[in-house]
Amino acid sequence: MSTGREDPKIVRFGVGGEFRRIRSFLESLPAAPGVRVGPGDDAAVLDGGIVLSTDMAVEGVHFRLDWVTPGEVGYRACAAALSDLAGMAARPLGVLVSLAVPDPGGQSSLPIMSGVRELLDRLKVPLLGGDLTRSPGPVVLDVVVVGQADHPLLRRGARPGDELWVTGRLGAAAAAVGLWERGIEPPPGLREPFVRPTPRLAEARYLVSALGATSGMDLSDGLAGDGSHLAAASDVDLVLDTWRIPLHPEATSKGPEIALHGGEDFELLVTLPPDPPKAEVENFRKRFDLSLTRIGSVGPGLGLRIRDTPKEEPRTPERGGWDHFNAAEEEEQG
Repeated sequence: MSTGREDPKIVRFGVGGEFRRIRSFLESLPAAPGVRVGPGDDAAVLDGGIVLSTDMAVEGVHFRLDWVTPGEVGYRACAAALSDLAGMAARPLGVLVSLAVPDPGGQSSLPIMSGVRELLDRLKVPLLGGDLTRSPGPVVLDVVVVGQADHPLLRRGARPGDELWVTGRLGAAAAAVGLWERGIEPPPGLREPFVRPTPRLAEARYLVSALGATSGMDLSDGLAGDGSHLAAASDVDLVLDTWRIPLHPEATSKGPEIALHGGEDFELLVTLPPDPPKAEVENFRKRFDLSLTRIGSVGPGLGLRIRDTPKEEPRTPERGGWDHFNAAEEEEQG
């Protein structure tokens, strides 16, 4: 939890080609007045506790219309953006949606926006505005989210001795994508977490207020990738116990690798002080009907390491989480 002014010029990311590019661009920018938390976290925080983030969804990269319906595209894109507010333990104030579609009349925007409205109505979050334009290529959505948090949950803040925890069960969305890529329609239990993820907004605020979360972020690029970002931001060593990772019951055959490298879970990865009150942990589970699982520990050092048994020495993962540019480079080489 952050209670003071952070230096917005400090940018610490974990491994990955996407983040090397972001880092090289941001390092030359001057600090901006009125900014409490700048680039390098799930969202920016301005004076007054205003929290801002933006998230894109591009046809052929984040979704395919032969896999999902237009309404599901809108729902998923909006949920992914709001998940960044959850990663900051912010209360949502509204969203702005910009949409580019290829048809001349723009009629394809209507079912996409119906999915956006479905989620916003469910969460009671207002649509504040946006933009609509024609695209010569794929469907593109950009969702800007606005929230408020007096004491935002940041990626920096984990301390040696803290414990690493995760909400929910992981791997369903990545397992669904794997089936689609093989030409197989996923069963509903795997498909639903991909097309209708739930941003853990109230859950994040509870983790801060009741359990004293010291750092955290939303889990979108896999435990290996996002864990490395959390470790880098907090300047600590995270040791992740793979046998503790809670997997979705229909994704267990894939083993912990799918949670380490798959992504698209949109759960919360947080650090809590050691030995959090059992009553509060159980109350979280009952209140949100959601699992909360300890998966590792925080120590001195820098980086993310994993181990498969309690007696094994921790090791650095062979690869990180999902990375747009690394994936593109692998496709070109393949």
